[in-house]
Amino acid sequence: MRSRRPGRCPRPRSTSSRPSSATNPRRGTDGERTGPASPGSRVNQRPARASVDSGTTWEALAGYARAVRVGDRILVSGTTATGPDGAVGPGDAAAQTRFILDKIEAAIQQLGGRLADVVRTRVYVRRIEDWEAVARVHGERFRDIRPANTLVQAALVGEAYLVEIEAEAVGGGDAL
Repeated sequence: MRSRRPGRCPRPRSTSSRPSSATNPRRGTDGERTGPASPGSRVNQRPARASVDSGTTWEALAGYARAVRVGDRILVSGTTATGPDGAVGPGDAAAQTRFILDKIEAAIQQLGGRLADVVRTRVYVRRIEDWEAVARVHGERFRDIRPANTLVQAALVGEAYLVEIEAEAVGGGDAL
């Protein structure tokens, strides 16, 4: 416990449990952070944001975008080999990986980036014995780019899906 210095009065305490709006950021009506309360001022601390969908039922069901761009960063959601008729390349992890990387590249391009802007990938395989086939396809696409990468075995949603990949890109055109 802090002791009071002689000759100093303790600081008055607010009876309200809410912090003062003059010293603490608030949220605006749209959820964005605003600066200290002062007449007519508003500080938007959220960078511009854009997103793309690929049209899979998963995106609508779970409420997420295929990829989101904030400033110069593009974040691509976990992507599986899902085509209009369901899983693409059933039983073939390499074919699924090719399809997924094409889908990731298309999403990044729609947001103004390039595959060369990818700095991180995360690869999930259902069957650990597929790791080398998946790694070879990844290596073909990223040989000269060489992003940071993680490959792990994981249970994936849907038996037909053998591979899921996430990606992060930085740069690529003007920031939003």
